[in-house]
Amino acid sequence: MAFVRAERRHDRQVRVRRKVRGSDRRPRLSIYRSLKHLYVQVISDERGATLAAASTTQSTLGPDLKSRHSVAAARAVGAAIAARCRELGINEVVFDRNGFLYHGRVKALADAAREAGLKF
Repeated sequence: MAFVRAERRHDRQVRVRRKVRGSDRRPRLSIYRSLKHLYVQVISDERGATLAAASTTQSTLGPDLKSRHSVAAARAVGAAIAARCRELGINEVVFDRNGFLYHGRVKALADAAREAGLKF
């Protein structure tokens, strides 16, 4: 069952990645969601470089989070990545959900990043 689920996610990932490319002007905001943590990177595909990153493994998200794999933690990561992008002068990104369905923690992260000023 897990193998089929991984294949289906990979198919969605390839389908999305065909259309989504990050540039220096408008980098790609890529998400990876594991069972315990959430990772997000801002990537320039032209240079092949990660410009900014945030995750629930970082202790700077705040000690008041009860769980690192909750929707509240995803909101904190979204706000953190938006703040780091603003520091770098990045206002616009291309959202790459990386094959994950757009609900739950992925949606919460995207909404928090938008509320903090990122446009996508």
